[in-house]
Amino acid sequence: MAIRINLLAEAQAEEELRRRDPVKRSVLGGSLLIACFLVWFSSIWATTLWSSRQLTAIETEIQTRTNDFGQVLANQRKAADASRRIESLQKLSAARFLHGTLLESLQKVYVPNVQITRLRIDQSYASTPGSPPVTNSFGVLPGRPGTATERVLMTIDARDSSSNPGDQINHFKEALSTQENLKILLDKTNNAVRLSAPPSAPQSISDGKFFVIFTLESRFADKSR
Repeated sequence: MAIRINLLAEAQAEEELRRRDPVKRSVLGGSLLIACFLVWFSSIWATTLWSSRQLTAIETEIQTRTNDFGQVLANQRKAADASRRIESLQKLSAARFLHGTLLESLQKVYVPNVQITRLRIDQSYASTPGSPPVTNSFGVLPGRPGTATERVLMTIDARDSSSNPGDQINHFKEALSTQENLKILLDKTNNAVRLSAPPSAPQSISDGKFFVIFTLESRFADKSR
């Protein structure tokens, strides 16, 4: 029977012992865990980087849309302001005081022996400021436009040269109050046409006739625009 002698048995035993060494297995296991951790960390880092880029893109888009929305609101405010101005101009054009109409109406007022010597029109305006548009989460709320109240006072100097100077003053007042076009303009009060001061003392004309000078004030109805 042949006898086999393994001269490497001792070296193989030592190698096997080293292979089964727990420290080596721990090192290998730790290396594997580190490799897995690096892979996991790399994936998290890549995901974070991608998410950061996405967030930047979304923030940029939001900022762009915010700017666009702000521009839209600004345009709406400008459009609302332009509309109010156009409406105010239209009201002003429709309700403005027409001197030509007044003069034409005065030509139709006739009382014998009464002559108008002077006509004065005083126009004044009382303005009320409006409120600006208000912007909230629902959009733009239109503001309240400002208003201007027009007050017109007509002053007429005239003279009465009737046979009894001064008798025609009340007739002239009545003629002014009842003239069709003037009646629309005058303030709806009993004192719309009034004598501002007592008539002057009788004065003589070159032909021997006498006259008195008187002044009437007529307040027209206030108009707001």
